Amino acid sequence: MKYGLKVNAPVIAGQERIFTPEAVQFLLGLEEKFGARRRALMEDRVKRQTVLDKTGTLDFLPETAGIRAADWSIRPVPEDLQDRRVEITGPVDRKMVINALNSGASVFMADFEDSNTPTWANQINGQINLLDANLGTIHFSDPSSGKEYRLKGNPAVLMVRPRGLHMEEKHLLLEGVPLSASFFDFGLYLFHNRKKPYFYLPKLESYHEARLWSEVLVYAEDTLHLKRGTIRVTVLIETITAAFQMDEILSELREHITGLNCGRWDYIFSFIKRFANHSRCVLPDRGEVLMTCHFLHSYSQLLIKTCHRRKAHAMGGMAAQIPIKNDEEANRIALGKFVADKRREAADGHDGTWVAHPGLVEKAREIFDHDMPSANQLGKMREDVKVAAQDLLAIPVGSITEEGVRKNINIGLLYLKAWLGGNGCVPLYHLMEDAATAEISRTQLWQWRHHKAKLKDGRVIDDALMKAFLKEESRKLEGDKYSQDAIRLFEGLVMSPVLEEFLTTKAYDMILAYERE
Repeated sequence: MKYGLKVNAPVIAGQERIFTPEAVQFLLGLEEKFGARRRALMEDRVKRQTVLDKTGTLDFLPETAGIRAADWSIRPVPEDLQDRRVEITGPVDRKMVINALNSGASVFMADFEDSNTPTWANQINGQINLLDANLGTIHFSDPSSGKEYRLKGNPAVLMVRPRGLHMEEKHLLLEGVPLSASFFDFGLYLFHNRKKPYFYLPKLESYHEARLWSEVLVYAEDTLHLKRGTIRVTVLIETITAAFQMDEILSELREHITGLNCGRWDYIFSFIKRFANHSRCVLPDRGEVLMTCHFLHSYSQLLIKTCHRRKAHAMGGMAAQIPIKNDEEANRIALGKFVADKRREAADGHDGTWVAHPGLVEKAREIFDHDMPSANQLGKMREDVKVAAQDLLAIPVGSITEEGVRKNINIGLLYLKAWLGGNGCVPLYHLMEDAATAEISRTQLWQWRHHKAKLKDGRVIDDALMKAFLKEESRKLEGDKYSQDAIRLFEGLVMSPVLEEFLTTKAYDMILAYERE
């Protein structure tokens, strides 16, 4: 193959539209120029973790104090991104793309990351779907119902989330080394969709990683002869280390960034993971770790203050609730939680929010219309907000219950089973879950077992008790291939002597094995 490129992937119908020689050449340019830097930055994460394992604390960086103190702002935001009051997210499935664009939301974030299983078919078909969406030709005929799906007038603005910098696209090897999954998703989409290339960048952990992305964006614009600032990005602040570097991330990307987003579920996962080896940082049941907790509310308010000072949008987080049919009381309770969450975000000064289901777009819009009559709340400076390191690191008080342990196991297994089967966006117990759910579940279980935390009833969560819970909950799954592999992988991660960085990197190898079969 050209330039030492080896393709280990099944042929997908229509992939010649996307996987063209010119597009491949662009991908190889990204990898050759930035691949080694990306891998070095991933090694830096390991080094930072070694320090965190010793210190158990973080603080704002003294070497970048000048950036935080200086007066500067980002490049003005494009007109079609000035009003982002309701954003809907979801995978790049063809029907989902059409429904999301037609949902009435301001923005649709098409997700190649946490709500998508990265099979070759999903990645290539997703790119085809988004190309057709931008061309306005996308349509879908449901074979089961016969229903036709087509774009309506005034669709949502399309943004794309590539996979995180830690992920690799192992279907493509350059001189024997896998390509960056981030560069693959970003590069393919940009190459074929250059008019309004808008992206969400996930899981950044430092301003050095933002600097890499900034250089990637400049290189991409220059290579494709695009005007500077054509590519626009929003960064998800979904790691605890990035929360201490928001000004710095905005500064590094100031020519291309439009705002920051509170990626709350991955943020909780990151918090657990980065402080997993410290017993004083053990969190209570997931159900008690809400955005009203001091450390999470502090993070969201700091994000608003930081963004608005720099004329960047401060986007609220995901509410995972979905409408509940045939149970009016349960639906009323779920909707009440949703409304309270969105009212808090609007009142605090967020410029928009995320929903997981088209049925909640109208309610979210109604809430933001009430508190945000203009396009955004950039004028709400929140100078009253004073957030110190201890605010971002305050451990919430709460209990660990048998129900909480079992729920983490059950949801983790059910999600992982679906993920291995090719579906990364899964409705579970009236919530739309993505990979962050399974990550929170397995890291909490690992941390509780590792530190022999106590249940509310006094029992110690030792290896024997955890194994018993795992065994009992595993019996509830059907005995197909995906169930058995999910059980084996999930149990291995929970009982491992060392906490793995990401569940999805382990699960990805299973996906590759399925494809080879």
